[in-house]
Amino acid sequence: MIYKIFRTPEWQALRADETTLGAPIDLADGYIHFSTAGQATETAARHFAGVEGLWLIGVEDAAVADNLKWEVSRGGAKFPHLYAPLRLDQVAWAQPLPLIDGVHEFPAGLR
Repeated sequence: MIYKIFRTPEWQALRADETTLGAPIDLADGYIHFSTAGQATETAARHFAGVEGLWLIGVEDAAVADNLKWEVSRGGAKFPHLYAPLRLDQVAWAQPLPLIDGVHEFPAGLR
């Protein structure tokens, strides 16, 4: 499973359009940034600190395997990058990522 953090308008757009090229950073970089379970909390802290209205999207990596590349990024770690639009039918689940006392509350088992 790989994970994408979307702001509410980005998640709503994916639901309405049934496909997305991602957030502005994804459009600028030419691929959709994902994180592993172990990387998602740091991604939230670094790139979404203090941001409310986030959604955590879970995608089975097998569902996007044909266009998924694992590339070295932050601190030499490999991150999953999707070089194709993400389709709504590839999303396994989505849930709010609430901000509690200034920290995003991730699902149990994903920390």
